[in-house]
Amino acid sequence: MNKPLQCGRFQLALDRPLIMGIVNLTDDSFSGDGLRGGAGNAIAQGLRMVEEGADILDLGAESSRPGAEPVSQQQEMDRLLPVIEGLRGCGVPLSVDTVKPGIMAAALAAGIDMINDIFALQAPGAVEAVKASAAAVCLMHMQGEPRTMQSDPRYGDVVAEVAAFLGARAAACTAAGIDKNRIVIDPGFGFGKTLAHNLALLRHLDRLTAAGLPVLAGLSRKSMFGLITGRSVGDRMPASIAAAMLAVQRGAAIVRVHDTAATRDALSVLKAIEDN
Repeated sequence: MNKPLQCGRFQLALDRPLIMGIVNLTDDSFSGDGLRGGAGNAIAQGLRMVEEGADILDLGAESSRPGAEPVSQQQEMDRLLPVIEGLRGCGVPLSVDTVKPGIMAAALAAGIDMINDIFALQAPGAVEAVKASAAAVCLMHMQGEPRTMQSDPRYGDVVAEVAAFLGARAAACTAAGIDKNRIVIDPGFGFGKTLAHNLALLRHLDRLTAAGLPVLAGLSRKSMFGLITGRSVGDRMPASIAAAMLAVQRGAAIVRVHDTAATRDALSVLKAIEDN
């Protein structure tokens, strides 16, 4: 993973862990941070995250929480495009969290730098929507789909199965013309996984990094920390940061977080310890 990540207008060096700040444009985010104040509030939040140390901003206009209902393509577009316009000059790459090829194409035309897809570009037309661009793609593992994924997830060996799926999706994307230096993989913590599955994936995250692709860890405020600590979603920052640091120690290249400033501080402490 010495090669930089090709991310649209940017080449991202992977010589340190990167922070992806989450900007939710929905009104039903699982984490309670959905923005009801329109594009202006989302743009202000994104700019604040950049000031706090975000290396990438991830814009999501459709909730993927367990039980979430899909929104129309037009509604998703209406939420996204003004925010992309307002943040495109913020100095860091913009990622769009979407499963719809039409949204991918529109967002790329609007100038975004990364597509973050919980379906790993499996939807018909998804690979075609992104392959001719210079955008990075994040391929995530999910068992099932958001409305039902947490009903009864089962695996024989969750780490091996997730690694095999992500390897196969990365291979399919490179075969279709997406350069390997544009691909990021994400084990999908909380997406069709029990607490035991999530803990196994975090414990053995280095088995995913062995594939030679950057790994993104999206752990922030997840329900697994509620099960462990008993804390409600708004009180899970300490647990989330602890897990993000464990992920980085196991090789994660990117951590996707709600709390950018606190995560940056924790990474600074980790770096100081490892450098001395």
